[in-house]
Amino acid sequence: MIVPTARTLALAVLAAPVALVVAATAPGAWVAAPAAGVALLVLVLLDALAAGALQDLRVIAPADAEVGEELEVAVLADIAGRAMGGTPEVALAFDPRLGTGGRAQIGLRRDPGSGTWTGKAALVPSRRGTASLERLWLRWPGPLGLAHRQVTRELDNEVRVWPDLAPVRSPALQTFLRDAQFGLIARRVRGEGTQFEALSEYEPGMDRRRIDWKSSARQTRLYARENESERNNQIVFAFDCGQAMCEPVDGLPRIDRAVSAALTASYVALKGGDKVALFGFGQRPELFTPFTTGSRNFHRLQSAAAALDYHAAEPNFTLALATLSERLKRRSMIVLFSDFTDPTSAELMVESVGRLVGKHLVLFVTMEDTELADLQGAEPETVMDVASAVTAGTLSRQRAIVLQRLRQMNVDVIEAPWSAITYRLIDRYLEIKRAGSIG
Repeated sequence: MIVPTARTLALAVLAAPVALVVAATAPGAWVAAPAAGVALLVLVLLDALAAGALQDLRVIAPADAEVGEELEVAVLADIAGRAMGGTPEVALAFDPRLGTGGRAQIGLRRDPGSGTWTGKAALVPSRRGTASLERLWLRWPGPLGLAHRQVTRELDNEVRVWPDLAPVRSPALQTFLRDAQFGLIARRVRGEGTQFEALSEYEPGMDRRRIDWKSSARQTRLYARENESERNNQIVFAFDCGQAMCEPVDGLPRIDRAVSAALTASYVALKGGDKVALFGFGQRPELFTPFTTGSRNFHRLQSAAAALDYHAAEPNFTLALATLSERLKRRSMIVLFSDFTDPTSAELMVESVGRLVGKHLVLFVTMEDTELADLQGAEPETVMDVASAVTAGTLSRQRAIVLQRLRQMNVDVIEAPWSAITYRLIDRYLEIKRAGSIG
């Protein structure tokens, strides 16, 4: 396809008043205007021919990416017989979950070695799921800048967007797992925990609470108990996939922040010898994985978490948590990621969580609403600013009341900024595990 450039259109616009002047002053020279138009058209065609012909066009994109992490898409074009001119340009259309707006502009540069034109676009996926690169437009100008050659191609590149596992790969976590009590290799851990392992002779520096006074009384020396850390616990990470959890926080939906934190904690739990399952729900339960053991099976949890969908409706806590309670045959630790925006939905959530507390250990995880804090702390300049601050203050108080009610029901609550949720959750899990409160 040949498309006139902005330069051609500008010349045509400038020629119109000149043609009118010629027609008014010298009517016999009217033929000059059509001749100039034909000459401009011929120049456009010649410029398009001098632009060269497209021989090959390729789009290279990875098959997998992680939400919130940069994804690089490369375009390679081989244009034969091209005279010197401007640089080719590419417009790329893709699924909006791969980047804001679903469009990207790419300027190509010539590789002196191969003679091909190459360019790259850095996309940042904002949601999980399978997304596609849909269409590509390539145009390149002729040497005179009067015409563009343009090509449109339908694309079939698909990219699977997975949960963000950057915290799992972080050097800090890997060092922690290598050096911590719950190390990279499954082993018995003595000294802490609840399950009795053996007696050893007491040495200075040991915790005096570990002394076994009955055994020591039968001997002439002091003996201390060595316990084995509790293992084989059932940990369920439950995700509210409703409207409130789909709201963005610092560019990504809350549910994706929660999935990343849960998978990181799951990795630590699998390393510690526990069993992990994922549960997701919206208006009805949509995911409940079998319990997974061993870090070598961590990819199963990652694949299941990638399938959690986004729902623009309020979740049904009553149905979801009743279903979860019915399927769990033994006491488990349930980590519930959720959020709430109004007292009615919060009341239903509190009632449903309360039914779990009698049989299971429940940990409620929610992210601090920084937007409410900003509205409350902002200096008011208008009446609307005052109204927004009052409303934000009311919502904050309601939120605090709901969390306090959960704590009074013996629900462990973690409320923190999204960036701190992951390690707060891991720390709390390890505290609970050492205390033997799950089994």
